[in-house]
Amino acid sequence: MSRLLPPYRVNMAAPIALHLEFGGGAELLFGGVKDHQVTLPSQSQPWDMKQLLAWIRANMLKERPELFVQGDTVRPGILVLINDADWELMGELTYALQDQDNVVFISTLHGG
Repeated sequence: MSRLLPPYRVNMAAPIALHLEFGGGAELLFGGVKDHQVTLPSQSQPWDMKQLLAWIRANMLKERPELFVQGDTVRPGILVLINDADWELMGELTYALQDQDNVVFISTLHGG
């Protein structure tokens, strides 16, 4: 007699809502819009900053990605704050995003 096994279930991370803010000129790469409310879709692993940057590049960045991202991270000269704290204190790319997090990207590079 064969035994029926329960269906294989993958635990999915729930969708998460974030507030993203771009300033210091970085907003120009996002159609001139500074504030964005976004919902990241559910996926098998929890969202982290590395995945968020890839999602931003694929779904939000309107032009000149080289001015915002470099490889898997933000370009030097982009200050990143997570809930008003420097992302370097939060684990940078490995920070696990939480529902309702506020992530701010500020360009410190200015022409002149």
